Formats: sequence, structure tokens, C-alpha cells
Amino acid sequence: MKADTTLCELPTAFAPAAYRVKWVEPGADAGWELNQARALRRAVFCAEQGVFVGDDLDRIDAHAQTLVALSLVGGMPDQVVGTVRIHADEDGTGIWWGSRLAVHAAFRRQAAIGATLIRLAVSSAHARGAAIFLAHVQSQNLGLFQKMHWQSLRAETLHGRPHHLMQADLAMYPPCHDPLTGFTCRARP
Repeated sequence: MKADTTLCELPTAFAPAAYRVKWVEPGADAGWELNQARALRRAVFCAEQGVFVGDDLDRIDAHAQTLVALSLVGGMPDQVVGTVRIHADEDGTGIWWGSRLAVHAAFRRQAAIGATLIRLAVSSAHARGAAIFLAHVQSQNLGLFQKMHWQSLRAETLHGRPHHLMQADLAMYPPCHDPLTGFTCRARP
């Protein structure tokens, strides 16, 4: 009779049970978050989608606020699994923009990571005086944004791909005054 070498009957694949979505805090301690967020953007927009060649960094990154979704292991941040950036128009009119929303392919069905990034992006901008929040949304993501109370203002083509200029209904996004703590979301059962 062959000996059973199984030590445990628990599944060997691991998926985090929770994710924290927050602003990247300025300073040396958050360097890994920003580095992983930029690497994730390159993986999604350059390698996976082929929207950009080599890198997607642009002049907006110099003044944009980066948000990240972190997988949590034992309550501690493990890795960046999602990101988005936000920024205010430089003219001081209260118009804010969201862009470069990306979720790691392995985590797209794990939790509402993209939706939680969108919620914190708009809510934190709202707390900082946003009167209007806009984004150029890839057409395949139109349904998600509409479910989240965004309106398409017009169809357009950006980087050779179909997009929609969309506006968030700020009444549906209460201001978040503590974006460094942010929100948590749970993995789907």
C-alpha cells in the first residue's frame, strides 16, 4: 500500500480575501506601490492591449495622484493588483479627470477592484473640490461605468481605439476625505 504524502487537503491555489484601495502616499515608503502601479500599467496598456509602445507615461504623470488596489495577506499589503490616476485641470475650474485604470488580469474576477478604484477616484476628487469628473473610457468598459452612474457625453477615438468621454454623477459619490486610508473590498465567494 502506497503511503499518502498529502499533508493538507486545503487547496494550494491562494487568492487574497480582501483588497485595500487607496492613494499612494508621497514618500520613500510608498515607492514600491508607485513602481508596481507603473509596471501594471505597462503590462496592461503596452503588452496586453498594445495601446502604447514601451511605456504609457506622459506629462500628466508629473502632477497626477496615483491610486492603487493592494492585495492583502494577513491584513498586510502584498502587491499592487489595480491602479488609476486622477488629476485636476490646471485652469482651476473644478474639472477633474481619471485615466489609466488598470487591473491585473489574474485579479479581474476576484473582487470589485476596478469599481472600487473608480469609487475612490471620484469620491476623493469630490472631497477636493471637483465640480465635474470626466474620463475617456474604452468602449468595452462602457457598461461598468454606466452601472456606476456615469453618462456618456460622446463617442470618440483615442489611440486608434473606440472610447467614450464620460462624466460621473457626483451626487452618487460622497466625498472621501481620507483617501490615504481609502476603501476595502472583499473577494467574491
